[in-house]
Amino acid sequence: MAKRSSIIHPTAIVEDGARIGNSCKIGPYCCIGSAVTLDDNVILESHVVISGKTFIGKGTKVWPFASIGSDPQDLKYSGEKTTLTIGQNNFIRECVSISIGTAGGGGNTIIGDNCLFMLGSHVGHDCKLGSNIVIANNSAIAGHVVIEDNVNIGGLVGIHQFCRLGEGSMIGAHAMVSKDVIPYSMIIGMRPVLSGVNLVGLKRRGSKKENIKKLIEVFSKIFDRKGRQNFQDRIKALDNDLMIETTEVQKVLDFIKKESTRSFVAPKS
Repeated sequence: MAKRSSIIHPTAIVEDGARIGNSCKIGPYCCIGSAVTLDDNVILESHVVISGKTFIGKGTKVWPFASIGSDPQDLKYSGEKTTLTIGQNNFIRECVSISIGTAGGGGNTIIGDNCLFMLGSHVGHDCKLGSNIVIANNSAIAGHVVIEDNVNIGGLVGIHQFCRLGEGSMIGAHAMVSKDVIPYSMIIGMRPVLSGVNLVGLKRRGSKKENIKKLIEVFSKIFDRKGRQNFQDRIKALDNDLMIETTEVQKVLDFIKKESTRSFVAPKS
């Protein structure tokens, strides 16, 4: 079902049952499955395939040869009815692939608003992505990954399944991330190490100078290997510190305390 204000190229295939909002543009040779919903002002350039039970939010634009809502690349998937939910005003560039969820992973892949997925990037099944995320060319996000708001991922990066990338972090190109990334941190190297606080990102988002200074002090205390305390003891010691009065520091400590199957990317020893 398409609203009259939408423009659908005569070569496009829109299956019965698909819901097309107001002022959408569906270009040549696009294929839209029967369980797909496009909200208002969605633009599909050409040769875009959208399948599965997929919802795409207002103002999102998809470039040619993207595959959205395809079956998960998971041998355990057996055709169960799962979903993909994409928020508003996202840019999904050429040859991007984004999978629906699996029953074993919660059944839903979720993407927030205002994200940019550059050419050839991939988001696996059951991932939970926030808003204002940038994923550069040919980077691959494996299944069950959580990426919080305002994360930047460089080109040719691989993110291992079940990893968490904290808010405001930056991942340098070519990194192979197999551990959790602490919020506001900057990660570099093929076998990545923590190189410090993501100062550029914090300044761009208007963090106060005194808050950034406290965050740098906390990073130093968390990864201080000269003392006798282990990692968890250092975190507990910070709980009673006045530094946690800042929002940024509190988010770092909350992130570290959450249950996870991964350790954390740390500075080079």
